Amino acid sequence: MEQDSHSAFNTSPVSNTEHDLESEEFWTLSGKKPFFDIILTKSHINPRYLLTLPAKIQPVLPSLATPAVLTYGGKEWNLTYRGSNASCKKLDGSWQNFVDDNNLKIGDACVFELDESSCKKLVFRVQILRGDIPPELHSKIVGESSDSPIVIE
Repeated sequence: MEQDSHSAFNTSPVSNTEHDLESEEFWTLSGKKPFFDIILTKSHINPRYLLTLPAKIQPVLPSLATPAVLTYGGKEWNLTYRGSNASCKKLDGSWQNFVDDNNLKIGDACVFELDESSCKKLVFRVQILRGDIPPELHSKIVGESSDSPIVIE
């Protein structure tokens, strides 16, 4: 018996365009490229819009200001990586454009895979994982930095 491509588990066909978009948004990390992940907190998405890069990725990044590009869903966002401060390497305020354009919220997670790294340019491929935190727990979230994590009892 020939199986119909529209079974109970597949109610609508996926177009090539939709499939291509899905593969751009989510992929298996190879382990060969450096990456880091962040669960977004107040400081990442509110008026401060701070994105300090974790210590584990810093050794492979330049120690100077460098143009950076975030790619997600076939689009690109241009930012500046601020690497001159040895204790606080971060992305500049242009991070806000990425946050706003992708409707990021507290509790969402981003995985940043380093595709290109030189003194002239950094390129990160980003995966966004939605993690809606129920509104009744928002008051319990401290999580303004990696030193002050989100704690839910």
